[in-house]
Amino acid sequence: MRQDKETRNKLLQSAREEFMEKGYMKASLRNICRNAGVTTGALYFFFEDKADLFEAITKETVDGIYQIMQEHYRMERVWAEGGMPDGQMEDEHTADETAYKQIIHHMYLHRDEILLVLTKSQGSNMENILDKFIETSEEHYRVMAAQMQLAHPGKIIDDRFVHWLAHMQIDAFVYMITHIEKEEEAFQFLNQAVTYMIMGWYGLFADKN
Repeated sequence: MRQDKETRNKLLQSAREEFMEKGYMKASLRNICRNAGVTTGALYFFFEDKADLFEAITKETVDGIYQIMQEHYRMERVWAEGGMPDGQMEDEHTADETAYKQIIHHMYLHRDEILLVLTKSQGSNMENILDKFIETSEEHYRVMAAQMQLAHPGKIIDDRFVHWLAHMQIDAFVYMITHIEKEEEAFQFLNQAVTYMIMGWYGLFADKN
């Protein structure tokens, strides 16, 4: 049992290095096995194929981020449906800060895995994972826009704008993890980005007169 765990960990570490160096498409299972000091038969004992091996390295990390995001969106929708209390903008920023702190910490704790997905996953099942995040954000912002429009009749948010907003939000995290090495600096960057997005969002519904 212990030997099986050690063998699996050796394969995962070797695969991580191979994928990071060559990308998913050019990575060689033969090289991964050789560098791990095991046979290809051992690899197929633990993993179905190269796709399964790549997901074993990256999927849990990606799923963790998605779960944090979904829970935050769920809370925002409950909050929005319950009304708009005084001081909500300040409270919402605090709630957003808690959520993106969790996401940032998770991303930097598993930065290598995130970079694999973002920069080395072409050809794998994880290649288009950002679309899932963008679609989830877009769906959420459509719900939030509908709630805001009920409170501000006549303020119509274009669907194309909602789609762009979802892209901008996810792009902020992608830029952060690919350009900023330290978690503390990443938090400062996201804090500014989120403040900008919140102020802009409420500005869409502000009375211009």
